[in-house]
Amino acid sequence: MPLDASRDLPDETRCDVLIIGGGPAGSTAATLLAEKGRHVVMLEKDRHPRFHIGESLLPLNLRIFHRLGVSDRIAAIGVHKPGARFVSDEHGKHTAFSFAEGLNPDFTYSYQVRRSEFDEALFARAREAGADAREGVRVLDVALDARGGHRVTARAEDGAMLHFRPRFLMDCSGRDTFLATAMGTKARNPHNNTAAIYGHFRGVAPFGEEEDGNITVHLFDEGWFWMIPLTGGVMSIGVVSNPAFFKRRRGSVEAFFLSTLKSVPSVARRIARAELISEVTTTGNYSYAAKVMQGDGWLMAGDAYAFIDPVFSSGVLLAMASAEMGSEVADTWLDDPARAAAMARTFERKVKRAIGSLSWLIYRINTPVLRDMFMWPSNRFNMKRGLISLLAGDVHAHPDRQVPVLAFKAAYRALTIARRFGYRLGPDGLVRMPRAPAPAPATAG
Repeated sequence: MPLDASRDLPDETRCDVLIIGGGPAGSTAATLLAEKGRHVVMLEKDRHPRFHIGESLLPLNLRIFHRLGVSDRIAAIGVHKPGARFVSDEHGKHTAFSFAEGLNPDFTYSYQVRRSEFDEALFARAREAGADAREGVRVLDVALDARGGHRVTARAEDGAMLHFRPRFLMDCSGRDTFLATAMGTKARNPHNNTAAIYGHFRGVAPFGEEEDGNITVHLFDEGWFWMIPLTGGVMSIGVVSNPAFFKRRRGSVEAFFLSTLKSVPSVARRIARAELISEVTTTGNYSYAAKVMQGDGWLMAGDAYAFIDPVFSSGVLLAMASAEMGSEVADTWLDDPARAAAMARTFERKVKRAIGSLSWLIYRINTPVLRDMFMWPSNRFNMKRGLISLLAGDVHAHPDRQVPVLAFKAAYRALTIARRFGYRLGPDGLVRMPRAPAPAPATAG
C-alpha cells in the first residue's frame, strides 16, 4: 500500500468518510454518519443479496437495530431466538440457556437471520440515510494521508477506475481485512486456529418436539457443530474444528462433511431425513487479529480488525458495535482530530476488552472442565446469570454484572485444580473420576 498521496488525480470524488465494505459494520457506520450530515461513500465489492455465514444474532444487537431504525425489518425476516442450547453426547444431556434469565432485563431475545436478507436490509437503510452506497465496486489501493486527504482507488464492475479522496477512512471489509493485509499486520490467533465446513439443509428434525428457535451447539471430542433454524424450514449446519481434524479428509468436502455429521449420534439423529440444499463451503484460519487497529484519520471495525471463533455467535454484534463506536470517532475527527485521538484509543480498548471477554470462553470451550460447567451450570454467586449475559453479548456490562463472571472464572480455575487430583464436576457437585485401568502385564512369548 503506497504512502504517497501527494499527486492530484482527475475526477476524484471527495467525501468526509469512505467506508470499505458494505456488510453489517460498514452499513452501521454509514447510516450513523450520514444521519449526522456527513458525506459518506460506502464501497461494497459484491452485490446484495449475497450469501454470507454468521446467521445467529445476539440480544445486544437489538439496541443497535433500534438506533438504526431497522427493528421491524429484522423482526420480519428473522426467526425468534430465545436462547442457546448446548448438547454433549459425552455427558448424555443438554442445557438450554434462556436470555431472559440473564442479568440484563432490557434485551432478552434475538433473531436467527439469513445473512443475505439481513445485510441487504442494513445496506438499504444506509442509502435511505443519505450515504452514497455503491455495490460492485472493489477497492484496489489506499494511500493514507490524514492531512491532505487519503487516496482510494477502486474498480467498478464495468472496469471503470474510480478515485476517491476521503478525509477519514473506515475499513469494514470483513474477512478481506483490506488494510491489515496491505499493511502486513494481520496475524493468526495462536490460541484458536480453527476452520469450518457448513451448508444449508431442509428437513432437519428439531431438537425437541418442535422447533423453538434456539441455536443448538452440539459438542464433540474435537470441536463443535452449530444448528441454526432459519425461515422456510431451513437449518444452517456447520462443524468447527482444528486443521488436523480436517486434514483427515479423503474424498470430496461434501462427503467428508456429511460423514462427520453422521459420526455424532445427537447430530446424526437430527439429519437422518434431511436434504442438503446448498453447496458445502469451507472457511479456514477462523481466528486472527491485526496488530494495529487505528491511526490518524483511519480505523478498522468488525472483522476487518479481528475475528474470533463463532461458537458464541458474537461476530455480527462485535462488527456493528465497533462500527457504532468507530463512527463516533470519525465524526469527531472531522471537526477536532486532537480530541478524536483520545476517543480512538478508548475505542480500541473497548473493542479489545469485548473480544477478550468472549475469547476467555472460546479458548476453553473444548476443555473438559468448561464443558462440565456448561452441562451442570451453577447459579451460586449468580454465575449462571452472568454467563447468560455474556452469551447475550453484554460484553460492556456494568460493574455489578461483572462479579458473576469473575465468580465463574474462579470456579473454572478451582475445578481445573480439582481435576488434577482426580475429581470432576457432576450433577451433585464434585465426584471422583474413575481411574483408568492399569495396563496388562507384558507376557513372554
